[in-house]
Amino acid sequence: MASSDANPTDAGAESTRPESGSADARHYRRPNWFTNTFLNRPVALATRAGLSLWGSRVLEVRGRTSGETRRVPVNLLTLEGRQYLVSARGHSQWVRNVRAADGELALVLGRRRVRYRAVELAGVEKVPVLRAYLKKWKAEVGVFFDGVGPESTDEELGRIAPRHPVFVLTAA
Repeated sequence: MASSDANPTDAGAESTRPESGSADARHYRRPNWFTNTFLNRPVALATRAGLSLWGSRVLEVRGRTSGETRRVPVNLLTLEGRQYLVSARGHSQWVRNVRAADGELALVLGRRRVRYRAVELAGVEKVPVLRAYLKKWKAEVGVFFDGVGPESTDEELGRIAPRHPVFVLTAA
């Protein structure tokens, strides 16, 4: 869990998203054609079939504009008994949709669909989660973290934290 004793799922928990006009809030690395076609699509298909590749799930969230269900493969991180989603690519479409849906989402593995409430973590709360995420998936996502890895200092992880939204999940 985060270094503070505060429970980020408490009603009074605040999210400190980067200011909407800041470079950190606009940070997003869009997947290219190869990633969408040869990486994301097969992972999503395998996950929908019930095969989790390194913790993969299919995230389902209501689209903020269309209202239609949007689906994207994600890596579900379990750390100290809690579950987290990290956006390695930054402030992606799924992140924006989760925010607009007030944190309501579902994660799918095969026929199993679990509904969650996601609360975005702030500042230093992200550091241990980012470290664990990079420790598990650095080979897959390390390129999106500007040279920062699981062995980096808390200060280095804190520097890149505003570019990578982190959500703690609670079963709904």
